[in-house]
Amino acid sequence: MADLTVSVATRPEFGDYQCNYAMTLAKRLGRNPREIAGDVISNARLDDVASSLEIAGPGFINIRLNDDWCIKMATTLASDPNLGVPLTGAGRTVVIDYSSPNVAKPMHIGHIRSTIIGNALDRLYRFLGYRVISDNHLGDWGTQFGILIMGYRNFLDPKALDDDPVAELERVYVKSYAKSEEDPEWLAKCRRELVKLQEGDPENLEMWRKFITLSMDEFQRIYDRLNVRFDLTRGESHYHQMLPDVIDRLIKQGLARESEGALVVFLDEEKLPPCIVRKSDGAFNYATTDIATVLSRISEFNPDRIIYVTDERQQLHFKQVFAICRKLGCKARMEHVWFGLMRLPEGTFSTRQGNVIKLERLLDEAESRALAIVRQNSPDMPPERQKEIAKAVGIGAVKYADLSQNPQTTVVFTWEKALSLEGNSGPYLQYAYARIASVRDKYAERFPNRDLQSFPIRITEPVERTLILALLRFPDAVLNAAHQHKPSILADYLYELSQIYSTFYQNVPFLKAEEGVRESRVRLCGMVANVLGKGLNLLGIQTPERI
Repeated sequence: MADLTVSVATRPEFGDYQCNYAMTLAKRLGRNPREIAGDVISNARLDDVASSLEIAGPGFINIRLNDDWCIKMATTLASDPNLGVPLTGAGRTVVIDYSSPNVAKPMHIGHIRSTIIGNALDRLYRFLGYRVISDNHLGDWGTQFGILIMGYRNFLDPKALDDDPVAELERVYVKSYAKSEEDPEWLAKCRRELVKLQEGDPENLEMWRKFITLSMDEFQRIYDRLNVRFDLTRGESHYHQMLPDVIDRLIKQGLARESEGALVVFLDEEKLPPCIVRKSDGAFNYATTDIATVLSRISEFNPDRIIYVTDERQQLHFKQVFAICRKLGCKARMEHVWFGLMRLPEGTFSTRQGNVIKLERLLDEAESRALAIVRQNSPDMPPERQKEIAKAVGIGAVKYADLSQNPQTTVVFTWEKALSLEGNSGPYLQYAYARIASVRDKYAERFPNRDLQSFPIRITEPVERTLILALLRFPDAVLNAAHQHKPSILADYLYELSQIYSTFYQNVPFLKAEEGVRESRVRLCGMVANVLGKGLNLLGIQTPERI
């Protein structure tokens, strides 16, 4: 059988939807596609759904929906707490690994993509009924900690540590790293401190725990501002004791063998390069840790899916890890959702070049610019309320600037683009939501004690029909955004919906319309607000009632 696909019509004269089923089937049957389209139409039983089915061009089937059916479906969608989105994940578990900053390094704007793309997927999967385990897999183990311990002992400024702990930890690390590059003896000392840490030296362990505590305090402050929550926060160290067992299992199952002193898993069947799981000096690496992490997650949560949200540079790494886990018998579906890097106009970020923009600075700037606009538009609003709205608008602008783009594109960071409050932006959608709240308040003020739900939805103008059709596409937008791992699909839908609503708002009377029509239009406003509010929430963006 040919796949039956129905898509939104590209132009109004083609109806509401189009189907190319006849042309696909014609190739297999060796028949004229227009004849097949005629057979499909003559046998269709869509009287309650479609008002017309027409053959177009070489064999397209143009479908125009019945107005009464559209109204019925939109009313049903509005009364459903899930707004018509099916709970496709009910009874299933997914682990989503995202954000994952490194201990002792400030979060910079390069970290925002994993954090907010991952959080949007987290919200989408929960909305689809999945049991979601969101895991912030911290970089809290490895060779860098020997370098950091030496830097901490020799270069620390205690006052700077009190003022800005993570910035000071980064400073002493950079200084210690630079010395290790120039001084072999210093590098040897760093390695000895790392070995002491790995062997459980009390003093080094205490320092290491302090690094984690100071870092987590800063990370949590940023997560609170972004309204991001995790079910688990586990670092690489959580899995360290499991690594010898992973190696034993790989050897016993005949998957790993020695090569030039290292232990390697060969992946010729998968057409992938060999994967080192234990270095020639006996040390483990990221692949070993990630294999242990997968095995641990499967044992603890029995997930149907495990999703990693990281940048494009880790594509080969995860292909290798997933291939090895499958050889070990892991049945969970493992997916790497990769995204393009964020760059500056002059090139990539570099701590050593000093061109890293701290994420906290970006959020401060976003809220500051938004506050200036809120004060200008609402000078009589209480100052505390102005700050609350500025936070929602500023953070919303930052999130939407990223989420509205295809995740796999490279993003060139500019302040103007990240903090845009106009056009296809988070604030534009937030303003559309607030404008609807204003319409509903004015209606309640002029016509108190009216039961809007007792008035049926009517289609009296073409734009009303267009708006209803757009509302009916919300479930598809949510499902496609989740299944394709592209929050941008939902962002595009919400922007299109808000544009249609703007046309509706500007071209038909609301409160001055006759009774019945007036109530129908105010009800439509409410439906749009519900969809906009839910859609923006799924992107992690707040919707103030006033801006």
